[in-house]
Amino acid sequence: MTQEQALKIMKTGVNVYLTGSAGSGKTHLLNQYIRYLREHNISTAVTASTGIAATHMQGMTIHGWAGIGIRETLTKYDLDALEDKQYLWKRFQNARVLIIDEVSMLHAHRLDMVDQVCKKFKRSEAPFGGLQVILAGDLFQLPPVNRSGELNSKDMIIFSKSWGAMKPAICYLTEQHRQEDDNFLDILNAIRDDAVSDEHYEMLGSRFNVDLGENINPTKLYTHNRNVDAENIQKLSLIEGEVKKYVMQSTGRDVMVEILKKSCLAQEELFLKKDAEVMFIKNNLEGGYVNGTRGVVIGFNTYDLPIVKLHNGKKIEVGLESWAIEEDGKTKASLTQIPLRLAWAITIHKSQGMSLDSAEIDLSNTFAYGMGYVALSRVRALSGVRLVGFKPESLKVDPEVLKFDKTLHKESIENEILFSKLEISEQTKLEQDFIVRMGGTLGISKVLDEKTKKLKKIPTVIITKEFLDKGMNIKDIAKERGLTGGTILSHIEEIMTEYPETIITHIRPVQKNIDAVKKVNAKLKEEQKGKLTPLKYGLEKLGNKMSFEDVRLARLFV
Repeated sequence: MTQEQALKIMKTGVNVYLTGSAGSGKTHLLNQYIRYLREHNISTAVTASTGIAATHMQGMTIHGWAGIGIRETLTKYDLDALEDKQYLWKRFQNARVLIIDEVSMLHAHRLDMVDQVCKKFKRSEAPFGGLQVILAGDLFQLPPVNRSGELNSKDMIIFSKSWGAMKPAICYLTEQHRQEDDNFLDILNAIRDDAVSDEHYEMLGSRFNVDLGENINPTKLYTHNRNVDAENIQKLSLIEGEVKKYVMQSTGRDVMVEILKKSCLAQEELFLKKDAEVMFIKNNLEGGYVNGTRGVVIGFNTYDLPIVKLHNGKKIEVGLESWAIEEDGKTKASLTQIPLRLAWAITIHKSQGMSLDSAEIDLSNTFAYGMGYVALSRVRALSGVRLVGFKPESLKVDPEVLKFDKTLHKESIENEILFSKLEISEQTKLEQDFIVRMGGTLGISKVLDEKTKKLKKIPTVIITKEFLDKGMNIKDIAKERGLTGGTILSHIEEIMTEYPETIITHIRPVQKNIDAVKKVNAKLKEEQKGKLTPLKYGLEKLGNKMSFEDVRLARLFV
């Protein structure tokens, strides 16, 4: 099934299990659907089984969202106690769609607990209280971790009561967006089919201690944290030169900030040196990098920001990035840090979801089904793999998953055929009925003018312009649209590029902010003028602690 076909199915409002091999674009498709829902003002709970996965979508863990925390069971007393929490009432009252990413690592009994809580708060015995539920993951990847720290595939969500009750439509993505190496894809597919042949072992064997090429230092993937930490600390200490220290900044309630810190790969204190091997830990296509992009620090600019040379030769001046927990358009907590971490080594567990150009992989100490597959499938091509340890058992897949996967494939094909038979009018009616049922808005009331046609691909910007033209401020527009103030500000920046004549005097900030930004901007080099990070650093050097949002707003009037 293609991403386009799966998206059409999700838009009809049915519950969905979105699956596919590593690199098939599951998270990318989820983000597409989230944007679609928000454009139609449908309140969406964006969650994942792990904090790292949640931060990829600016969501929160499913445990935190549902209020179940680390509980192993839910008693009647527990449910009554949760009912006393006003923030949970508001959360569930607003929610219409629940998205859970990386469900291979979610315990079956915890999915059932989330189902219980949803039913309680939504006052409905329908599965998950009547929410549309979109689950995404790949059962061939890492399974849940039990309390003793072991990975346990017997506790996967397919064994939960709620799985059977929700009866998700299976959408099995078959396109590949990471690997373009046919031989490597053949190996990875053979692992999934439990059909690794002598020829496949021979191809992998050719990668033992191989030289990946001049100036290429692959990320080392280990099974255990102790190996990773020791490797990175030792490598950095061997480099001569000045250490640059970057301290994380945070906003929000302490408890939410702590959750976010534990969830993302960003470090509270990041230490870098020239020649340090680094990895980007955030997706920023406009910036020229994605989560997992590798490079080397080749120096620092006038603001002490690192300059990274990627393996493809491209040089990037790395600015600050933010990670956030958002709910109903409001930012509950945010962190700001340089989106890098030392990358001589990382655990296989934390690499899940990444795309790597090269990796040195030790598969001699794997201890669970899926570890070998996850490690190998992080890399784009076999030419980027160097094996330093291996045992045949590392490529084994769970027999239960192998058997169930055939069922998933079959059901996905059936759904593809079923939904493809819908006429365009029938598909449109299902989509519109779902939007209305979820309390969303069907679309734009009018086309503004000829220039608006340029933005038809992003109608959400047009809607913001309508509100802006009515004289509404950023806060009110954000509330009306169920989006964050930062998102609305991004819309306004785009609107002012396309429609410089737009009147925005009603959102003008205090004059001292405009003057401060104007002063710093005048001192910047020509190629840095108007850029957010140099402006922010310039202001901080003058002792001005304006937030990023304040700087962005003032910049509109400079």
